[in-house]
Amino acid sequence: MANKSYIIEVEKGKAASDGKPSIGPVYRSSFAQNGFPAPIPGLESCWDIFRMSVEKYPDNPMLGRLQIVNGKAGKYVWQTYKEVYDIVINVGNSIRGCGVEEGGKCGIFGANCPEWIISMEACNAHGLCCVPLYDTLGASAVEFIICHAEVSIAFVEEKKINELFKTCPNSTNYLRTIVSFGKVTPEQKEEAEKYGLAIYAWEEFLQLGENKRFDLPVKKKSDICTIMYTSGTTGDPKGVLISNDSIVTFIAGVKRLLERVNEQLTVKDVYLSYLPLAHIFDRVIEELFISLGASIGFWRGDVKLLVEDIGELKPTFFCAVPRVLDRIYSGLLQKISGGGLLKKKLFDVAYSYKYYNMRKGSNHREASPICDKVVFSKVKQGLGGRVRIILSGAAPLSAHVEEFLRVVACCHVLQGYGLTESCAGTFVSLPDELSMLGTVGPPVPNVDIRLESVPEMGYDALASTPRGEICIKGSTLFSGYYKREDLTNEVMVDEWFHTGDIGEWQPNGSMKVIDRKKNIFKLSQGEYVAVENLENIYGLVSDIDSIWVYGNSFESFLVAVVNPNKQALERWAAENGVGGDFDSLCQNPKAKEFILGELAKIGKEKKLKGFEFIKAVHLDPEPFDIERDLLTPTYKKKRPQLLKYYQTVIDNMYKAARKPNA
Repeated sequence: MANKSYIIEVEKGKAASDGKPSIGPVYRSSFAQNGFPAPIPGLESCWDIFRMSVEKYPDNPMLGRLQIVNGKAGKYVWQTYKEVYDIVINVGNSIRGCGVEEGGKCGIFGANCPEWIISMEACNAHGLCCVPLYDTLGASAVEFIICHAEVSIAFVEEKKINELFKTCPNSTNYLRTIVSFGKVTPEQKEEAEKYGLAIYAWEEFLQLGENKRFDLPVKKKSDICTIMYTSGTTGDPKGVLISNDSIVTFIAGVKRLLERVNEQLTVKDVYLSYLPLAHIFDRVIEELFISLGASIGFWRGDVKLLVEDIGELKPTFFCAVPRVLDRIYSGLLQKISGGGLLKKKLFDVAYSYKYYNMRKGSNHREASPICDKVVFSKVKQGLGGRVRIILSGAAPLSAHVEEFLRVVACCHVLQGYGLTESCAGTFVSLPDELSMLGTVGPPVPNVDIRLESVPEMGYDALASTPRGEICIKGSTLFSGYYKREDLTNEVMVDEWFHTGDIGEWQPNGSMKVIDRKKNIFKLSQGEYVAVENLENIYGLVSDIDSIWVYGNSFESFLVAVVNPNKQALERWAAENGVGGDFDSLCQNPKAKEFILGELAKIGKEKKLKGFEFIKAVHLDPEPFDIERDLLTPTYKKKRPQLLKYYQTVIDNMYKAARKPNA
């Protein structure tokens, strides 16, 4: 490691032995040189996070919602910490009044809104387990989660109620009560009755608890506060058990990190809640803001209105996934090129000048105040004018987008890495460290990290450039997969969580994620794709001999290279009046359309999810072979070599497939 490094070694690496691969040294953040930061005394649980902020900041605005006047958005209307607390106590009493006991499972289903947080805090108050439900995995996943977690009460956004009914009658083995975030129609009351369910409108449910008083149980650090289901790459979703300790430890680590880089968050900070609360990234950031007595404003739930919501709320801290930042980047580029030659020239000069100064070591504020004022202030205003930090997570952000935003957004642009199993933030890049561009930064000061060699992929954790599977140890880690000890034991070995991601340490102590250990990857919208599983399904198409499916985390869809079956393609050509020999048929757009159609048919038949469908194909008349190093001697696909060989083809497919939407 080089001199200027943000990590310290706490344990030496180990050579390979007893058939086990070698292990790199254990590192932690240099901000934890004297040990990990301890949480505030008395802060043991997620309930304590909220309770202590209510005691300290009762009149601070906590949850804000855009007021709609005559169909138009007005101003944000706020509830204070004390006002939210009173409703939370009431909701808690109502839940307990329905017969839900400590340790019971409470589902929450819907877009982010104040009621989501209120329901979550009511769970925290009474030691109930909050189980977010989400339907990006389809209605069957909601049913699976309710039954697997044994959810007895579910809080639901008004427009999702009918979606919830689709899980009946199976879910009613466990589900007893439904609470709407808004109203309930007479038809819905009837439907609920049919399944033996109690259903309440929000206001009606609040009245249930008015004259009831239930004591709040004592919460322990080790108690599970949330079961968060992750989209399993194969098979059913896995229920990740998150303890109070995980979230409390996460907050202490992030606070230490922000203090050390002089970017402390305060009660004055404002966060826009739009990334799904059903996922760990947004959940822990909102817990962080609650711990500070800061403010959380909710979007209206419509992507088209997101910019408008930002303009009204004027957040100071903005979390995003790469797809959102890619949209901002493309929008800005369009504006620049559409603004005439002179404006474009001015922009280019200002960009080059500021970036040059940043590369020489100036922080973003000092690199060029004049360029910020004259040229880049419009970008800042587009994000409300007050954003200090943009944090990107959930999938890798392209280096060119990150660099561009670091220069023009007039704020820090940081990239983080974490998993549901590690309670989100495990690595995060640091402000004004341009050398961390394209990396996820050093570890957060609450975890230990080591790399484990993966010899079969050629990754060596003890090499001069250490590469290997990223392994994490610390109190932020999950407590296991619910009812799946077998899966827990696969990834948790001797207290080390094996992420399945391949990382490479950089000289400055930041981590670069370079590969996936198994043939699983994430698309840009954050969905995981188990590629071997898909190839097995698409391989059922009789018109093809072989298929290699490809996707990466900078694209939102899949493409494929196919070896068509010669007889089948020639038969199709004869039947459809398409001339030419086999080689020229493989070049024919109609032949590609035919193969895509056959792949789509099997995809529908096997009920594949939208993002698992192939959007473009290249037909190669020459089968994948060992001679070109595309297959192993046992005929397994060599994916890195396939990518290298077909790189131009892949690039062209993505370009062509994107054109209509450009």
